[in-house]
Amino acid sequence: MSTSERFLRPNVIAQVARLDLRAKFIVEGFLAGLHSSPFQGFSVEFSEHRKYSPGDDLKDLDWNVYAKTDRYYVKKFQAETNVTGYLVMDLSASMDWCGVREMEKAKVSGSQHLLSAASTEQERLTKFEYSICLAAALGYLMIYQQDPVGLVTCADKLRDVIPPKSKRTQLGNILALLANLKPAGQTDLAHGLHQLAALIRSKSLIMIFSDLLTDPDELLKSLYHLRHRGNEIILFHVLDEAEVEFPFEGLVEFVDVESAEEMQLDAKGMREDYRRSVDEFRNRFKEESFKANIDYVPLHTGISFDKALIEYLLSRQRRF
Repeated sequence: MSTSERFLRPNVIAQVARLDLRAKFIVEGFLAGLHSSPFQGFSVEFSEHRKYSPGDDLKDLDWNVYAKTDRYYVKKFQAETNVTGYLVMDLSASMDWCGVREMEKAKVSGSQHLLSAASTEQERLTKFEYSICLAAALGYLMIYQQDPVGLVTCADKLRDVIPPKSKRTQLGNILALLANLKPAGQTDLAHGLHQLAALIRSKSLIMIFSDLLTDPDELLKSLYHLRHRGNEIILFHVLDEAEVEFPFEGLVEFVDVESAEEMQLDAKGMREDYRRSVDEFRNRFKEESFKANIDYVPLHTGISFDKALIEYLLSRQRRF
C-alpha cells in the first residue's frame, strides 16, 4: 500500500473537496481592508485568472477574456492567494501510543466494548497515525484550493521543516516524510511553536496536531505568541480513546513512555477521578482557546477521523 493510499482516504477527499478552509481568512482580510481604506472598501491586487467554477461570483467574470476566448474565466485577486498553511505535528513519544494495542500486548483486562470495537484499522491507529490522516486531508484541501501548505515537526524543538508550496507533489512529499518518522523523546511543543512564530514571515494558518501532554502554561504562551503575530490557529487535541475513557480493570501498572516512570493503580477505583481530570484538562484548553480566538478541536482515536473532520469543516463554514 502506498503512503497516499494509507493516509489519504478517497471517501474523505470526496467530501473535503467541497468545503472551504479559507473562509475565515477571507472574512478577516475583508475587515482589514475596510479598516485600512475606509473610502475604497476592500482593496485587493489582481493576481491571475482561473477557470470559472459553479458558485463563483459572477461579478468577478472577465468579459474581455470571454470575448477573446469564448470561455469563462474569473479574476483571481491577491487576497485569495495569500493563505499559507502549516501542518504542525507533535513528534513526542507519547504520540506513538495506541491503547488497544498496548492492552492486548500486556494482556491487561479492560472494557470489552473498547476491545471488540477495535476491529477496524482506524481503532488501531496510534495518535500520530490518526493525526497524519487528519493532516493528509487538510493538506489536500489546501492544495486543492491552490494554497501553499508546509510541514513542521517538533518534539523538544523544531525537527523537520518542509516549506509551504501549492504544487500537487507537495502532499506526497509531506506524507512520505511523516510515514518514515517515529515519535520519540520528550515534549517541549511550546519551544517548537515559539521557534515557528519566529520563522513565519506572514500571517498563516497553523494547524497543530498534538495530545498536548506537556506544560499547559508554557504551551498556551506559545499559542498566544503565534496569535499575536496575526496567525490563525486550529488546535487538534488528539488523545487515544483509552486515555479518555480509561477502560482498564483491576490492578494495572502504567509506564510513562517519555520518562519511563512506573505507577501501579487500582484502575476501577481511579476511573472517576481520572475522567474528571481529563475533562478539566480539555476544558482549560477549550476556554483559553476561545479567549484567544483559536479553533479548539478535541478528538480521540475512537472517533472516526473523517466524520470528525467533516463536522468541523462544516461548522467552520457555517460560522464564516
